[in-house]
Amino acid sequence: MGCCTSSQKKGAAAGDMRKEPAEKPSQIAPAASPSPTPSPSAEMSRLETSQGAVRTKFISSPGPHADRLSFTYKELNAATLGFPRDHFLGEGGFGKVYKGVLDGNEVAIKILNPNGLQGNKEFCTEVMVLNRMHHPNLVKLVGFCADDDQRLLVYEYMPLGSLETHIFDLPPDKKPLDWNTRMKILAGAAQGLKHLHVICNPPVINRDVKCANILLGEEYHAKLADFGLAKLGPTGDDTHVSTRVMGTPGYCAPEYLESGQLTTKSDVYSFGVVILEVITGRKALDQSRIRAERKLLLASPQCYNVCTKDNIVLPGISLATPLINRRDFAMLADPTLGNQYSMTSLYQVLSVARMCLNTTASQRPQITDVVAALAHISKSRRTRRPAHQ
Repeated sequence: MGCCTSSQKKGAAAGDMRKEPAEKPSQIAPAASPSPTPSPSAEMSRLETSQGAVRTKFISSPGPHADRLSFTYKELNAATLGFPRDHFLGEGGFGKVYKGVLDGNEVAIKILNPNGLQGNKEFCTEVMVLNRMHHPNLVKLVGFCADDDQRLLVYEYMPLGSLETHIFDLPPDKKPLDWNTRMKILAGAAQGLKHLHVICNPPVINRDVKCANILLGEEYHAKLADFGLAKLGPTGDDTHVSTRVMGTPGYCAPEYLESGQLTTKSDVYSFGVVILEVITGRKALDQSRIRAERKLLLASPQCYNVCTKDNIVLPGISLATPLINRRDFAMLADPTLGNQYSMTSLYQVLSVARMCLNTTASQRPQITDVVAALAHISKSRRTRRPAHQ
């Protein structure tokens, strides 16, 4: 994502899939809401159609943060001192992110690229989703700007950056995350997904769960971020929603890639990929490696060809899949962990990943089960692998 921190470097979103046709965002309400709340569709329509210097406000916005303000471009320009290079945090297909200060608080300001991957529809969706939800493991939206053709989003600043910057391609002077910290981060991210899937009614499907979109605060407190691709899940007798395939190569569930059928289990699959990346220290898809080592996981040849587009990896070649199928988990551990973990915990967390990565959606666990399992593992006091194992 890179919206709240330096989570993506320049060009990092080159593999993202194209946007969907514009559609109006739907109301998202917490399932446990004690009373009905008015629809914010009018406010969102104003966001979608705003022309001229209109300072849009959430005048009747429901939810726990109804006092959230909109901002003018002039205000956000001042907050960053003119978006200088030394305030730059990251860049992706959506645009650039800068650090700023508003009312004495550090914030991250995302300037949407009008020609980028995140268009007006995605902008509205992200404002809608984050305005309707509040949870310790979801990044907080501070505000937005919709002046003329300017589209900016303001988030709380996450000082430790994205999870991917602590897992992949570490510089020599950066200490790798220890086992307990990795487990804490995974457990926190799972709690955020649980809120989306279980507490929200209808459920919210993130559609872009990945290490770049898990941001870290003080003491490595994890928060899910980037909800521009979020969709409302199925309700009533519906088993899925059908939509154009979106997301990031290497993370998408096979049934979603093949048919566009989306469920909360699609997010569970993506989270399984995240678990595998965190434990192995390897990217889901790494085109810089030799062909035999490019992809961490093999779902199916057909899915992978759709996902990688021009950078198709030959079917049947993957690094982790054979080891997972044989339960040869010891070979998957990130070498930077040394022996500072227990083999029991390694087996447990990779067993969770294996269940999440089941190619049959109905056989994947619910996120509540994943949360329970990771909470148990993260609380384990045993961190060192015995020398004889």
